[in-house]
Amino acid sequence: MSEEKVTGETSTVDAAQDDATGAPGLSERQSRLLLRMLRVAYPHPAFPDDPYERTAKAVQEASLTDTVLPEGLDDLDARAGGDFLALDDEAATALLEQVADGDFFRRVHATTVVALYDDHQVWELLGYEGPSFDKGGYLDRGFDDLDWLPRPRITEYDGPPRVELVDGSSW
Repeated sequence: MSEEKVTGETSTVDAAQDDATGAPGLSERQSRLLLRMLRVAYPHPAFPDDPYERTAKAVQEASLTDTVLPEGLDDLDARAGGDFLALDDEAATALLEQVADGDFFRRVHATTVVALYDDHQVWELLGYEGPSFDKGGYLDRGFDDLDWLPRPRITEYDGPPRVELVDGSSW
């Protein structure tokens, strides 16, 4: 057993290899870094940890065949001076903006945007009732019940006659 493992600190290579399968995985710290990254990149202060934890699991499962995720999380931590977890939201967001064009962030984003916003608990938290096709659509189910939008101004035009620019008789 290496000294790193005895002290509880593991390198990316050690953390990336699951003893039983040889498949990449995350250390405890990397898992916490991923969760923090998701909370900063997709901020919903009212959300509990559950949807973010499920999303982190989906991100990890999507990255099982390579080391891009653990190496990217280690790089994120290093860019933060060794402690991304200690950064405030503004500093963490600025750091994520620096890596947003890289393969690491693009992979996390590609999985997160689907996994987080397809979570039924998130739907409930956001007030989304889910798809309506199996209920006959939205037309008779309150599609216009968005009480946070201003009422549309609908008035009849009473000005001079408008000139028709296109003659529809040739169609």
